[in-house]
Amino acid sequence: MQIDEGDVIRTIRDNHAYIGHYHTAGVPGRHEIDETQELYYPAIMRAILATGFNDYVAQEFIPTAANKLASLSSSIDICDV
Repeated sequence: MQIDEGDVIRTIRDNHAYIGHYHTAGVPGRHEIDETQELYYPAIMRAILATGFNDYVAQEFIPTAANKLASLSSSIDICDV
């Protein structure tokens, strides 16, 4: 969505009625959603929450860290708003 739209939060706000699920991934490279990526997921997750969405968000990324479970755990913490 970042590549196609460029304004993720506005796109979520404008189109949330048509969005059935969300998943995370870093940009660029679909890696961990940490501070090395273009997207700031705490703000994105707050925008999703503000739409009334209360379902699951999938963590869909390609970990680069040696400890894959720690990567997943960190991503969950980032998204827990």
